[in-house]
Amino acid sequence: MILGADTGSLVNMATLSQARAELGANFVRILGYFREDGIKSLDRIEAAMRGGIAAAMVIPAHTLKGEAAQFGADQLAELAEAIEMIARDCVETHDSPDEALAHVVRLRPLFEATLALLETEANPLVARKSAVFGRRAV
Repeated sequence: MILGADTGSLVNMATLSQARAELGANFVRILGYFREDGIKSLDRIEAAMRGGIAAAMVIPAHTLKGEAAQFGADQLAELAEAIEMIARDCVETHDSPDEALAHVVRLRPLFEATLALLETEANPLVARKSAVFGRRAV
């Protein structure tokens, strides 16, 4: 579902756990690449939308879709795929990508919320913060 943006459904935790296991020590580094590439993709998609250039939206949307799916960011992957498909259709029909505007507007906030959740999940200290060492819980 791409309409909602509650943190409980932003990331498929099973997929994230699998990615973490497969990437091992490289997980945090790859997540950093996702951040960098994602920001570049967002900038390119937004610029293409402003310019009405559907062809310029296809590759960054496709890239974002694949990278988001790798981390279980299903909502983000679905939204990027919707933008990619609209852009591809517009390229074929020689239309402007106006239909993608609502999706593009939702893309950056969803990316930022998803990235924040992924980075929180990747932080090894998060699980220990809630425990109070040496004291009884009140």
